Amino acid sequence: MYGLTPFGRNKYDLFNIFNDFDKDFFNDTMPMNTCRTDIRDDGDKYVMESELPGFSKEDINLDINGSYLVISAEHKSEDEQKDDKGHYIRRERTIGSYKRSFDISDVSAENISAEYKNGILTIDLPKKKAEETVTKRLEIK
Repeated sequence: MYGLTPFGRNKYDLFNIFNDFDKDFFNDTMPMNTCRTDIRDDGDKYVMESELPGFSKEDINLDINGSYLVISAEHKSEDEQKDDKGHYIRRERTIGSYKRSFDISDVSAENISAEYKNGILTIDLPKKKAEETVTKRLEIK
């Protein structure tokens, strides 16, 4: 699990201490095999936009595992040229896979929707409605 982002938590939570561990040891770059994700709070929902360039919609999986949303994508493409005898003149292979997990405990998992367009996966994550406090007077028998 590369990124574990807790939705609905205060930005000063203890979890933010670990943000630096997600970064490269010597600089502020992310490893090449990560899908960069922007998350914004639109009031009644969170919107995630993940970069997945070169993937088709069929290569991408969104899974809910308990209170976690897991984004995974994998593809393999080959471009090879052979001479008349079947020997390689040039051979290039590209294999890419990504996997990220996000804490969605503050999200209504039944109403999540996603769209993939131009290499960007956009996921709408509606917030759970605040539970109403039940107040009533109990009868004493």
